[in-house]
Amino acid sequence: MPPKPVLHRDDPSAAPLVGNVKVTRDDWLNVAMDVLITDGVEQVKVLALSERLNVSRSSFYWYFKSRQDLLDALLKTWEQTNTAAMVARAEAPAEAITGAVLNIFHCIANPALFNTALDFAVRDWARRSGKVRSLLDRSDALRLEALTQMFMRFGFAELEAMTRAKVLYYMQLGYGMAEPNESHAHRLQMTPYYLKVFTGCEPSASELEEFADFTKKYWDI
Repeated sequence: MPPKPVLHRDDPSAAPLVGNVKVTRDDWLNVAMDVLITDGVEQVKVLALSERLNVSRSSFYWYFKSRQDLLDALLKTWEQTNTAAMVARAEAPAEAITGAVLNIFHCIANPALFNTALDFAVRDWARRSGKVRSLLDRSDALRLEALTQMFMRFGFAELEAMTRAKVLYYMQLGYGMAEPNESHAHRLQMTPYYLKVFTGCEPSASELEEFADFTKKYWDI
């Protein structure tokens, strides 16, 4: 679960707020996202958010036209974070398919690239909203197409590439949902075997070393 959002006014590295401004648009958005993740979209309410931020509701309307405007901003943030990051990692250069899949693993290792908890919250939201369901279907299609093209780039036939893309994608989603009680050291130990399953190829020692170095920035190994 991502850490609780730090408000602008509580961040010593942030520029000081001026005038009567007590919270920023990002504060409203980040707290709303935290509520969406922990309590569901039904609890994303202007009054509850204002009480949590310790500001009046009028502050909200400096930044958003309505609650729906805020909800639309949450969905835009989700698309610009999770979907855009996975597509970008799928298109990132790599010398072999194993390295390309490790680029996808970066999304799982670094929550700034792919917020798994937010993805689950949007999926839950989609069960109640046809509009969100349509956005989710579109994002899933974009992600799977990018992964399919990634496999095809390394010589896999289209149908096999699509199949491997789906196995990789849905396994990653399910893995995050299951939240297995595994040490990060164990995950690193399993990485070459996962790569063999996903690609049919053995990763190089240098690829595994680079990935281990990357995860040290985000995992407590």
